Amino acid sequence: MGAIVVFPFNNRSSGDLDWIGESIAERVGEVLASAGLLVVDRDDRLQVSQRLSLNPDARLSRASMLKVAAELDATLAIMGEFHLRDAGAARSIRIQATAVDMQKMQKRFLWAEQGPLEHLGVAQNRLAWQILRQLAPSAAPRLEQFLEQNKPVRLDALENYIRGLLASSAEQKHRYLAQAARLEPGFSPALFQLGRIYFQRKDYRIAAGWLERVQSTHPNYLHAQFMLGVCRYHMADFAGAEAAFELVHRHAPLNEVINNLGAALSRRGQLERALEAFSKALEGDPADSDYHFNAGYVLWKCGRFAAAAEHFRQVLERDPADAQAKALLSRCVQQNGARKTDMKTAGLERLKLKFEERAWRELTAGFASREP
Repeated sequence: MGAIVVFPFNNRSSGDLDWIGESIAERVGEVLASAGLLVVDRDDRLQVSQRLSLNPDARLSRASMLKVAAELDATLAIMGEFHLRDAGAARSIRIQATAVDMQKMQKRFLWAEQGPLEHLGVAQNRLAWQILRQLAPSAAPRLEQFLEQNKPVRLDALENYIRGLLASSAEQKHRYLAQAARLEPGFSPALFQLGRIYFQRKDYRIAAGWLERVQSTHPNYLHAQFMLGVCRYHMADFAGAEAAFELVHRHAPLNEVINNLGAALSRRGQLERALEAFSKALEGDPADSDYHFNAGYVLWKCGRFAAAAEHFRQVLERDPADAQAKALLSRCVQQNGARKTDMKTAGLERLKLKFEERAWRELTAGFASREP
């Protein structure tokens, strides 16, 4: 099976309840991704919607959803709707979901689930299990086991989390997400998003505090660990950074991970291991100037001036204005090595800040050989 895109479920009831449709889609996507299926990230879906001039806040028609799915090269589009019903003092929710085969342009599956609105988390989990059992039977445990492993989140925490995702301002986003994390301290999706906010602000110490709490069962765990490695690096905890990048590397040996692992090793004085990492990153992407710079930098620190100079020339071919590469190339030509007292040439390793999560999912999903 190829990529799966899950759209927010449409609200067929009255009231400001669109957050519920987004919540259902988030939960279904999390469960499928945790099972190893390739699920399109929400950010990628929104970017494509905007590129197609579709209002991300508006309810999409079925035709618009299929247009977005086609643009994303998805092979399966999951969509649905929910209804709220009054049942005396309480309200119940009924959820219906369908999957459209994008190659045959026809519906393939239909699922339904219902229960008290107060227990929306349970209904979402049961629906997600139904979908997982249909799409990847070997990855679906018994329902009782699945529900035991996936405890539902309290309704107010779930609402705050989703409203945080939907918020238009940074202030509102943070307030909702922080409230979700306060109400449900172990709620990994909220912890991840809060860590991401502070990571983007380069407030690495606070970001690390949130990211360290993301559980290993969460589908964005490796992304969280990657950002945590960057945070620790900037906090001068190079051993901690190495540990985080090493963990990610064991499961997702992507070039940016290998590069950052090399940077942490270099800062710890393990130059041969660092050079091995940078060389491996270059094997994966010989055109990347950061990888060339890092390899040249370590070679220069090792006194291997001719080899280092070649890498710096590669950097300058791509960016003639790179002042650091110019200065270090000059030092190589003069065979002027590193000095411990020269702070200008200390700690020049270049990190990658973006974790190419979809590339990793494509590598690990094994979707080409799996059919539901």
